[in-house]
Order: sequence, then structure tokens, then C-alpha cells
Amino acid sequence: MVARTKNSRQWWLTIHLYLGLSLGLLVAMVGITGSLLVFYVELDEFLNPDLVVGESSTPRLSYQQLFDAIRQSEPQRQRGWRLEIPQNPERMLTARYYKPQETEHMGFAPLLVSVNPYSGEVVKKRFWGDFAMTWIYDLHYTLLLAHTGKIIMSIVGGLLLLSLLSGVYLWWPRPGKWSGALTIKPKSSRQRFIYDLHKVSGVYGLVVMLVLTFSGIFLEIPEYANPIIGFFSPLEEPPKPQSLPPLATKSIISIDQAVSIAQTVFPEAELRWIETPHDAQGSFRINLLQAGEVSRRFPKTNVWIDQYSGDILKVHNPIEFSAGDTFVHWLHPLHSGEAFDMPGRLLVLLTGLSCPLLFVTGVMRWQQKRQAQSRRIPSNGKNRSAC
Repeated sequence: MVARTKNSRQWWLTIHLYLGLSLGLLVAMVGITGSLLVFYVELDEFLNPDLVVGESSTPRLSYQQLFDAIRQSEPQRQRGWRLEIPQNPERMLTARYYKPQETEHMGFAPLLVSVNPYSGEVVKKRFWGDFAMTWIYDLHYTLLLAHTGKIIMSIVGGLLLLSLLSGVYLWWPRPGKWSGALTIKPKSSRQRFIYDLHKVSGVYGLVVMLVLTFSGIFLEIPEYANPIIGFFSPLEEPPKPQSLPPLATKSIISIDQAVSIAQTVFPEAELRWIETPHDAQGSFRINLLQAGEVSRRFPKTNVWIDQYSGDILKVHNPIEFSAGDTFVHWLHPLHSGEAFDMPGRLLVLLTGLSCPLLFVTGVMRWQQKRQAQSRRIPSNGKNRSAC
């Protein structure tokens, strides 16, 4: 029994070692970039101070006026735009134009246009991936390898789960040894300190690391993950309601009218995104935040509106979601920490930074063992020669 347990431990130790050595540097990079992305918007504004409006006594322009300013600056962009409404008065309104001609060969690289919500001045035009925070996002999400990178990252996520579980097995203390397993021994040797630091940083970040890894896998490959979720609970297909072409020439309702109509359905909700019609049959999609939604930046309350008549075509209320849709809705807020506001974001930040710490201490521990083993081998060899 003892021999079997010893062999089992050695087997898991070998798995943990080689997974750590082969994936550790990559996981460290993913952890660091993930920590930076927790504060994606704030860091982007820090790196680009011209995106901060500052205080203004001037009232905001209407959404239609701001959209007209964007269209005038980019008259060749004839399809629909997606406008992100600033969550505080010092931020720009940013509009996204998906699959512009310049970057249509890339997987995801929209044009982002930032406009001052008080003056209507177009302050900045950038393509996704051409500036720091979006480059970091693509590195974290796809390793800059588009769809191939997503597949690689999902495989790495699966192997990381195995590494975490093997680490738990190796750490699991015997009865009466829990106190030592959860602390760093004071006044210990350098070797013991490195071991304890690796052990403690892994244990205290384990639950969050498991959640981040699991949610990351599902976010990387929804085309494979969603059918699995749908097996247990139905998932609704993304709706594409179309406007009914008028019998006679009729003008399109304004963006502000569309927003007002949507807010009659959810009067207490906050406006987050506005998606304008992509073509003559397209519709407005007004994205709103209801109280209790887990994602403040990407909520799931949506109202689709006919661009001609103003009729409500479809409503998405996350309160009525199936268990499967609710599960999918939680994935991104859990992964970013947004589901638990600032404490959750800080927890994800610290967990991400623990990845390079685990890699460095793991490598140092491996080197210590190799050095100790190499010191024993000459002595054993000498004894065998003497015999």
C-alpha cells in the first residue's frame, strides 16, 4: 500500500513537473496580460490622455448628433456602427465599425472612433490591434494567431486544469498538518521558503484560478462549448430581426427615438450600447443594463426596433434566460472579475500575477532538487567504485 501510494505520488509529481516546465512561461504571460486587461479601459485612457474629456459645463449632444459627426468623419463606412455609451461624464463616446476594408482579412479588428460627447469633435481613430491594450488583448486571447491561437489556448487551458489538480494532490496535507500546509514557515532556509511560497501562492489562488481557466476555455471555443451547454439546457440562437420595408419612401427614425422606445420597455435600465442598422432591412439594437446584471459593460438586456416604424421587433430580458443562457452570460464577468465589482477585479488581478510567481518558484524548486541530486551522485559513484 505504501509503495503504491509512493508510486502514485511520483507519477503525479512527474506530470506536475513537466506541465509546469513546458507551459509555465506561456501561462505566466497569460496571467500578466490578463491582469492588465482587468483594467483595460482605465489603462487605455492612461496611455492615451486625450481620450479623457475632463469636466464640462456644456450639456451632451444628442446621440444622433454624435453619430452624424462620426459618419461625416467616415462617409465611406456605410454599414452599421456600434456605439459604446460612456459610463462616466469624463469619457469619450466610442463607436466601432466592424470588418472595415483595411482589416477585413483579420479575425477581429474593428475601427474605433472616439468622439467628444460635448462638442462632437472626433478625437481619435484607431484600428483594433494597432494600440497597446488591444494588442495585449489579442495576445492574451489568441496569441496573435487568430483562430489557431484560440485552439492552442483552449488546449493549454485543459492542460493547466490538469496541472492545478496535480498540484492539489501533491499539496494535500496529512491529518494534523493543515496549519503548516497553509503557511510559510518563519525563519526557514532558502529552499524551504521557495517551496512554501510556491505552495501557498498556488493554494490560496486555486479556486479563482480554476474559475478563470474553466471560463477561459469556454470563451475561447464557444463553437465547441455551447453544444455541450445546450445538451443540458437550451441556448437561444442570436436573433437577427429585420425591419419591414415601408410601402412608400419613409425616413429612418432617429437614434434618440430608438433609445426612447427601448426605455419604455425597461424604464429603470441604463443605456450601454447602440447598434445602428447594417442595411435597409436591418434594425436598431439598444443594449441596456438592468439592476442585478453581472456585467456592467456588456449587459444582456436588448431591444430590437424597426428602423422605419419604430415598432419593437424583439426583446431580450436576461431575467427570463434559460439556465444555459445564464451560464454563458456569467462566463465573461467571472473571467474579468466584473461579476463581483472592484473586489472581484482585484482578485482576478492578483491571481493573474500569481502565475509568473508560481512559474519562477517552481523552476527554482526544480533546480534546487537537481543540484541536490547531482551532489549525491558523485558520492554514490565513489562508493560503488570502492566496492
